[in-house]
This record gives sequence, structure tokens and C-alpha cells, in this order.
Amino acid sequence: MGDPRKIRKKYETPRHPYEGERIKAENQIVGAYGLKNKRELWKAESELRKYRTNARDIQASLRLGDTRAAEQVKSMIGRLSRYGILSENATADDILALNVQSFLERRLQTLVMRKGLARTPGMARQLIVHGHISVGERKVTIPGYKVLKLEEESVEYAPNSPLANELHPMRVVGENKRGEAAEPVKNEEVK
Repeated sequence: MGDPRKIRKKYETPRHPYEGERIKAENQIVGAYGLKNKRELWKAESELRKYRTNARDIQASLRLGDTRAAEQVKSMIGRLSRYGILSENATADDILALNVQSFLERRLQTLVMRKGLARTPGMARQLIVHGHISVGERKVTIPGYKVLKLEEESVEYAPNSPLANELHPMRVVGENKRGEAAEPVKNEEVK
């Protein structure tokens, strides 16, 4: 048995828990992205806060003439561009302009819905958790998995999933012959 590690929270909770405007804004984001709870939103906010704090520190050290700060900016932009959050020719000011939605857009759950593999964010979450979605050759069962820009094209139904069959009744039809977005296939009700 290895050494037990101390499990730490990966997010910070709001300092004032009962602010009506903040709660309404959080509820809209949670509903739009189909998050399980606000903890998932707070994780994305904490990650954004970390990047913005580092960018501000780097900008301050650049003004003081630190030569290593330019390399730190390049590595941070490189990391964010691999995930498709920023472009490769971005600056530290672009990091400061990011918002929480830019991080939530890179979640597997959101990409499954945006690609048309699921009708709603809730359905996308269920497909992922139940093992019907794969990224490349791997089956991923974590809805909060951040998809790299290179992996984005390989998000599809898992090969061993019943949804991989194009005739499955719950499968969402991607495009019709004219290239327009088609309506999802609906089961006919029997009376």
C-alpha cells in the first residue's frame, strides 16, 4: 500500500454564499451546460482564476524586466491553445480576457452535444457516464474531461455501444442529404 495522500479540494466556494444575482447567474450557466451541481462550475472558475492570477504576475514581472516571464507566457498560451481555449498567437492580455464559458466549452459533455451526438446536455452526460462515447480509441466516462483540440474530431459513439449502429432509435441523426441539420429520430407512440 502506498502512502495515503491528502485529498484537497480543487475549487473555492464563494465568499458570500447567499448573493441573489450570483446565484441566478450560476443557475443559468449550470442549466446551459448541463452541469451536475455548482461544484463543477466552481472548479472551472478556480481554474480560470489560477490562469488569470499567473498572467497578472507574469505581466508585472515583464514590466520589471524579467526575461523568464516571456517563456512562462509562451508555455501558458501553448497549454491553453492545445485545449483550443486560445489561439497560438495570443498574448497575456487574451488570458486576462477569458471567461468561465471558454473553459466549459472544452468539456466532453459540451462537445458531445455541440457535435450532435446528443440532443441535450443532460443526455450527453448520460451517454458519457454509461460508456457510449469514445475519444479516439478510448472510452471516456468522465463528463468533465477536457478535450484537446487534436482529439475534438475523434469524439464519437464508442464502437461497442449499441448507439454505434445507425439504425438505433435513440441515435441523433447528424445531417440529411442536403447538408442541413436534421431533426432527431423520434419513436412513434403506440396507442
